[in-house]
Amino acid sequence: MHESTPKSFSSTVAKQVGAPRRAFAALMLSNICLAFGPWFVRLADVGPTASAFWRLTLAVPFLLVAMRMLDERVPRMGLALWGTMALSGLFFAGDLASWHFGILQTKLANATLFGNSTSLMFPIYGFLVARAWPNRSQAVALFLAAFGAALLMGRSYELSSRNLIGDLLCLFAGVLYTFYFIAMTRARMVMGPVTALTFSTIGGIAPLLLFAVLFGEAIWPHDWSPLIGLAIVSQVIGQGLVIYALGHLSPLIIGLALLIQPVITATIGWLAYGERLGTLDLMGAIAVAIALVLVRRPDKRAA
Repeated sequence: MHESTPKSFSSTVAKQVGAPRRAFAALMLSNICLAFGPWFVRLADVGPTASAFWRLTLAVPFLLVAMRMLDERVPRMGLALWGTMALSGLFFAGDLASWHFGILQTKLANATLFGNSTSLMFPIYGFLVARAWPNRSQAVALFLAAFGAALLMGRSYELSSRNLIGDLLCLFAGVLYTFYFIAMTRARMVMGPVTALTFSTIGGIAPLLLFAVLFGEAIWPHDWSPLIGLAIVSQVIGQGLVIYALGHLSPLIIGLALLIQPVITATIGWLAYGERLGTLDLMGAIAVAIALVLVRRPDKRAA
């Protein structure tokens, strides 16, 4: 008994020390994978909503295999949990549809920045729930985010009013993703990460197919490569690793890592489509980036 206790303790410590390192590596890889999502959408030879439909549909078999490999159990689901998962699927479907439309009508860097605006909107929900005013750094973050968004939208409108429409669609996608995130947060209280992601993915398939049909989009692709890449790289690997990392790393590290996405996406847009960023674009992106960091700083008053 005396010999087994130190061994068990050292094993537990090793796992606790190793988990953040694995989570950080997973976080880096997840943001790299998610940054390629807009490019896959542009390469697809189907409509924007149809590409979102295939992203979820093709991802389901891989997620089911992941659930089996990780031995995640499906909990007993009551009416409230079923309703939560149904709402998460609808919000996720609306988020992807709006974001994919926006990707085709603005620069890739803008689409990624505004698509990640949930990082700023979710804290506002937290303030309302906690009935607390933001602290100084959080207030500055919200101001910088609004300032940066205004610069990016202003530059997009100067170049083309079509870019502004794309920015607004991506911003709306961020709003819908905020509601999706709220629903998923509640689901994660009783579900494993892959299980929750699998249920929300399945819940979004039917609405996206319905939208694609109503919009008269081309649904059946001639080239499956971009859609398979979108499903595996963005949905399975990207989303899956983000959910894993959230359980092991601080919000500040998560926020810093999010800045990888716009940088990589902007590089892809520059190399593939010649989408160069001007000075005001860079200023707006930097303002949003600083806001993403500040809004995740721990509240010293709460501490």
